[in-house]
Amino acid sequence: MAESSGCCRCCFSFIFTLGLTALFMWLSLRTSKPTCKVRSFYIPALNRTLNDTTNKTLYVTLRLENRNKDKGIYYDALNLTFSLPNASKPIATSAVSSFYQGHQKKATKDVEPKEVNWTAVSNATYPNGTVHFRVDLTTAVRFKIMFWRTKRHRVMVGADVVVNASGGYVNPKHKKDIKLSAASDHQMIKCLLGQVGVFANLLVLILLNL
Repeated sequence: MAESSGCCRCCFSFIFTLGLTALFMWLSLRTSKPTCKVRSFYIPALNRTLNDTTNKTLYVTLRLENRNKDKGIYYDALNLTFSLPNASKPIATSAVSSFYQGHQKKATKDVEPKEVNWTAVSNATYPNGTVHFRVDLTTAVRFKIMFWRTKRHRVMVGADVVVNASGGYVNPKHKKDIKLSAASDHQMIKCLLGQVGVFANLLVLILLNL
């Protein structure tokens, strides 16, 4: 009887240690995709104080943040699409070259200036000078963990940007940057929380059965 009890305790200790090891490994290998934001968005031709529509160039600056504590990020080229609501074609496209970002680092990237489809923009301009734009960003990232790199992870994010009569964007949340987000982010968080919950329930069942 005592031998059987000792064997159970040994098995429990092994399973518990194995479970904790698996949990710590999962936490150490878990990655967070970068945060992408629009820092500036400006079209001089929409600035009514200039009273000049000859400069139809779109100037955009991005802010990218790596929130991982011990993982670097290799970015593929960042492809951007600028469009108008209910439009079948974008008014402009641009890209940012690939680069590497260290852990817990931030980067500011100027997007290559592009001239917009002025006919489409002027037709979408409200009487008060306001224009609603859509910014979409697609890329792929690889995470650097110690001395190796992960496979590529697709990043697809976007946001609506409202530009006023000064030619610059208006942030309704009164923040400096406009965050680009994906609709699937909440689903991913729920999935991760579900995995942790399953693991915790498994440990509880093991404890009860012993």
